[in-house]
This record gives sequence, structure tokens and C-alpha cells, in this order.
Amino acid sequence: MPRVMSFRHLRTRLAVLYTGLFAAALLLVALAVVTAVTASARQVVLSEMTASGAVYAQVWESGSAQLRQGAAVLAHDDGFRRAFTTGDEPRIRSALDNLRARQNVDGALIIGIDGRATATGLTLDEASRDALFSGLGSRGIDAGVLTINGQPYQAVATPVMAPMLIGWVVFARRLDAGQLQQLEGLSAIPLTARILSHGTDGWHDAAAAPSGAVPIADIMVRDDGRAGTIRTAEGEAMTLVRPLPSFDPAAPAALLLTYPMKLAMRPYSALLYWLSAIGSAGLAVLLIGTWTLALGLTRPISALDKAVHRLQQGEHAEVPVTSSDEIGRLAANFNVMAGDIRDREARLTHMALHDQETGLPNRLALERRAAAKDGDWVILFSVDRFEVVRNAIGYDSMARLLGVLGQRLSALSEGAAMARVGAGALGLIIEAADDEAAEALAEALCEAADTPILLNGAPVDIALTAGLSCTGRNDPNIASAVDRAAVAVDQARAVRRPTAIFDSRAYGDPGGNLSLISELMEALRNGEFSLNYQPKYDFRAEAVTAVEALARWTHPRRGVVSPDLFVTMAEETGHIRPLTEWVIRQAIRDHAALRTAGHDLTLSINISGRLLADNSFADFALAEIAASDARLCFEITETAVMDNPEVALAIIDRFAAAGVAVSIDDYGSGLSSLAYLKQIRADELKIDKSFILTLDQSARDGLLVKSTIDLAHGLGLRVTAEGVETPTALALLRGMGCDMAQGYLIGRPMPLAALIQRLDGPVVAEVAVRTA
Repeated sequence: MPRVMSFRHLRTRLAVLYTGLFAAALLLVALAVVTAVTASARQVVLSEMTASGAVYAQVWESGSAQLRQGAAVLAHDDGFRRAFTTGDEPRIRSALDNLRARQNVDGALIIGIDGRATATGLTLDEASRDALFSGLGSRGIDAGVLTINGQPYQAVATPVMAPMLIGWVVFARRLDAGQLQQLEGLSAIPLTARILSHGTDGWHDAAAAPSGAVPIADIMVRDDGRAGTIRTAEGEAMTLVRPLPSFDPAAPAALLLTYPMKLAMRPYSALLYWLSAIGSAGLAVLLIGTWTLALGLTRPISALDKAVHRLQQGEHAEVPVTSSDEIGRLAANFNVMAGDIRDREARLTHMALHDQETGLPNRLALERRAAAKDGDWVILFSVDRFEVVRNAIGYDSMARLLGVLGQRLSALSEGAAMARVGAGALGLIIEAADDEAAEALAEALCEAADTPILLNGAPVDIALTAGLSCTGRNDPNIASAVDRAAVAVDQARAVRRPTAIFDSRAYGDPGGNLSLISELMEALRNGEFSLNYQPKYDFRAEAVTAVEALARWTHPRRGVVSPDLFVTMAEETGHIRPLTEWVIRQAIRDHAALRTAGHDLTLSINISGRLLADNSFADFALAEIAASDARLCFEITETAVMDNPEVALAIIDRFAAAGVAVSIDDYGSGLSSLAYLKQIRADELKIDKSFILTLDQSARDGLLVKSTIDLAHGLGLRVTAEGVETPTALALLRGMGCDMAQGYLIGRPMPLAALIQRLDGPVVAEVAVRTA
């Protein structure tokens, strides 16, 4: 549908509504006029037909009386009666012909009481003779319609008395088209007259041939001469049916007068035409006027609609105020609202792009400027010891300090716009020729910022660490240049430098690692995890008496995943418990396999410090060990106790009370505390490999290892040295009184089948050869 006629528009609906209402009213008026005109025409036709019917009745009676009078003359003639009595047929025929000619009738006949008939001018068939005789004799009919050889006749009979009834003289006048036309000529309107005869198939035109008979089944012959209607090939027609006497009771007759309604309506055709023309013209004028009015009403509304759409798209929009009516006031109010929205959006945009505490542009503003041009450098300055300084001077003072610091850095960088991108981080964008120039400028800005800032009358010393990222150097794992600069700050602090440029290789793929850890639970169910075991050599037994269980993950797409990666991420994401539970169950099954193979070893399992605060995990571990009678040792780090010492120490006591050995792992690598060492009910202390790897090269490391072994023995602990990779280190540890050794010299981590094969071999001799 064309746009102008779309019903989505108010103007179209208004025009259609008003035009439709007018058209409906006009239609009702037209129906009323047509109904009234039609009723008037029917009444006129009815009056004329009723009058014509009455006239024809009089004509019929007059004709019947004339025929009856002529027949009576012959019936009372003595000579004719003698001739009929004596059977003088020539004389009878002569008399009938003579009188038929004088009366101008189509046929004359005499029928005796015995049924014999003598006729002139027509030939009676058997059916018409029987009908005539029956009507004259038993029914007493002396005038009526008689059908002779399929043609209707008006017949009148007069009895012949001598002195008794000896017969009847009958005159018949044919009811043909001429007779009916004479009747039609007596009417003021052009009626059509027909004589109807009722047969087995209903009423039909008695004067028409059988093939041309017009069935008129719906006609009801009324004695009162009331009019009706019939449907003909030419349309509806008014009818008047008057019954006529008939000699044949099986074939009654009637006069049918018809008048087509189209002829009756013809005098009114001009009136109806002009009414239709005037109505159509009025409808067209109304449509044009309504459309014009609707346009005038909806034009300001359409302008408001377009302005609203522009307002939705963020554009400023105003509409002209063209009137003082409701629509004009609506337009004026809209303009006020649009202005308020514009001002509010300006404030919201400013708030969205600026930090509320310092008034500086925020992270979003910096990211937009960074995305506008490639090749620029984003420098992010992070305040060292931010939380310490903020807690010392307060939040409000810290916000003012950042504002002053931002103004200082902006001035030192030739007016570059400064932005606050985090709680203690400021950022700006500069241009630099290359990496060295950008980093040199960042270092200069950091040094310049070391000057104390006077705040509340007191100087505040601050130090900055800067991270740099070049716009346009996209990284698949971190798209934002501001985010890369923030990572560069962490990378600078990791190497204790004041500045650093984002290093994509050092950053790695944390997103991939995160998706990897989400697959860990499925990997546990799919059998992608397995346990490898690293032997622990007992110096006194000169045999492998224990092994450490180490989890291995073979990913179907990534291959072997580093344990440092998935264990660390499992601890951070809370998946460490299901992983440790799987390790315990699998270690118990492998321990049973080792016993079956004839090797009753102690299996050490690393327990995360996060699980030492989980009593439900302790319940699970002790229940599994008690049900299997496996010899397990739980290795924990000393620092794992520091987060929640009371709960951790209580859980360790539960392990010790249940007979589960506890080993302090990686001793010396962290913040070792003699106080915690005294409180932990441990059975073993494992010296970190960082001391053992350089044992044969550093006398200081040897002294520390020896003192640690003596301290552990003094506390009743066995000592295991990790990272034994050379025979010299193994010999030194034997001489220092170390209890057990673990490292690549003793054996690398291996699957269970390889471990059993190894244990079945000459382990003692192999270690002895390595020591030599």
C-alpha cells in the first residue's frame, strides 16, 4: 500500500473514519430514498393493476352476457329446436353458422343431454367435450374457460328446452393474443395479460405452446384480486391474478396481469441518478476536506514524532510552535523537555567521562582517546603503597592528592590530558618516536613526581610505577591499550623497575587458562587425569620406602598441562577440593595395587592450605583412609597454617591422631617460623630444593641444610631433601644425617606401572653406583 494511504498514519485514519461515517449516512439515506421510491412505484402499479383487473372483470361479464344473449336467441327458436329434436344436422349447422357469423364468435355448437355435440368453427376433442358436458350437467356451469385442442376459449351456454331440457347452445370466443392485447390497451400502464391454466406441473400460460410455457409456480390465485410479485428472466415484476370460471375442475383458469418493476422505476431513474451524483460529489468533497483537515491536525503531530525519533538517536530536536491550542502547547512543552534532556545528557556525559572525586577524565575517556589513533603511547602511573598512603591521609585528601598529581604530570608532559583510571592510577597519552623514547619519558615523569606534594599544610611523599602500551599493537588476549598498560605496571613491579612496556609473552594467555580450568571437572570425569609417582630414597634402609603422588593432566587438545598452572588456578577458583579428593581416591587405589605387587610404600599427597580450614574435607579424607587402610602422608606448607592457624592446627591434630603422617613441605622457601614449627604435629620436614641444588657449590647452603637437619631431628622429625640431582649432593646429605632423598637422581615422576617395574629392579645398587 502506498505510504500516503498507510493506516499507520493518524491523518489516514481520520480521513477514512469521517469519510466512512459520511458514506454510511449517505448510504442509509440512499436506501431510504430507494425504498420510498420503490414503495411509491409499487403502489402506483398496484392501483393501476387493480383497476385494470376490475375493468377486465366487467369486460368478461359483458362479453359473457353478449354471448349468452345470442345463444338464447337460437335456443328459443322453434325451428332450431325441431331440427335438433329430429336430428336435422344440416339445418342445425346452418343455424349455428348463421348465428356465429352475426355474433362474431370463433365457434358455435349444440350438445345434447346425451353428450352428442354438433359444432361449427371449431372441432371438439374428446377431453374438451367431456369437460364441457360435465360442467354443464353435473356442475351447472354455463360460462367459463374451456380448453379446446390446447387453446383457451371463453364459452357461454344457454339451455334448449322443448319443453324439457334437451341440450345446450354454446358460443366460444378464442382467448388469443388479440383478445389479450385489447385488454392490455384498456390499462393506463403497459400491462401484460395472460390466461393461466393449472396443469399437473403447476400454472402456465394457456395460450403459449408447451415449449414456450412459463412455469408460474409461485402464483397464488386470490379471489380478492390482491397483487403480488414474481421473478422473471427480466427481473422482478408486479402481478395481479384473478380466477376465471372453468368448465374443467381439474384445470382451473386465471387471468395474470404483470408489470416489470424496471418499467415502474423508470420515471424515477433521473431522480436516482442525480441523487447518486450529488452523493458521490459530496463524498468526494468531504474526502478532500477531511484529508486537508487531517493534514492540518497531524502535521504538527508528525513534526513532534520526527523530533522524538531524533531525540531517541541522541540528536537535539525542536519543533516550531504554530498555534496556541493544545497541539501548540504540546510543541512548546516538548521543546522545553528536549532542552532539559540535552542539558541532562551533557551532565551525564560529563559524569560518564570524568572522575567524580578529582574532576579528571576517567578510564572511559582515556580509552576513547587511545582508540582514536594508532601509534600513540598510553602511560599508566600507579601510586606505590597506595592503600598505606590513603589510610594515612584519608579518602578525601587522597582524591585531592591525585588531582594535584594529575595536574603536575599533565604540565610536565606538555599539557597532555590526564585521566584517573583506577583508585590509585592515573593515565595519559603521549607521542613518542620509539619504545626507548616513550620509556625514557615515563621514567622522567616518575622521577619528577617524587617531589613531595603539600597537602593540608604537610608534605606527602609518593612514588610512582609506570606501565606503557602502544596503541595499535593489539594483543589477542588483551585488546585495550589501557588494560595492557595496567598489566605493564604489574610487570614493572614484578621486576622492581619504575617503568615497563607491556610484554605479551610474559603475560601469556590468562583467558585460555581460565577456560582451561573450567574444563577441569569434566576432565576428572573423563579420565584425563592420572598420577605419577616420584621415589623417595631412605638412606638407612637403602631402598625406596615412599613416593610422592603428583597429578598430571593430558588435555585432548592442549596436550600435557603444566601442574603449576592447573594447581594454582584450581586453588584460585575453588576447584582444588574436587581435584584433591580425586587424587586421594586414586592414590588409595594405586596403594592397593602396590601392595598386591609386594611393595608397601608410603604415598605422600600435597594438601592445599585452603583445605586445612575445611573440616568437611578432613572428614572425607579420614573416612577414605580408614576404609582402605592405606599408608598416606599429607604434605602441607608451613605458610598454609598462617591464614587460619587455630582451625588448621586442629585439622592437622586430627590427621595425626588418626595415624596419618604429616609432612612440612618446601621448608625454608617462605616465611619459616619456629613458632609454627613447634605447634605443628608433623612427622617429616622437607627441605626446599633451592638449598639442595647448590649444596655442592655453596658452603653457606651446606651450613643451613646441616643446621636444619639437626633442628628437625631435635624436634623428632624425619628430614627429606628435595631436588637431589647429583651424586655429590646425595653423598653430602648422607654425611649430614639426612633421612631421605628425593630428586631426579633418585628417579623422575613416573606412572604406576613404571614405578612397580622400577621397584622390582636393583634400586639399592643403582643408587650406590650413582653415589660413587
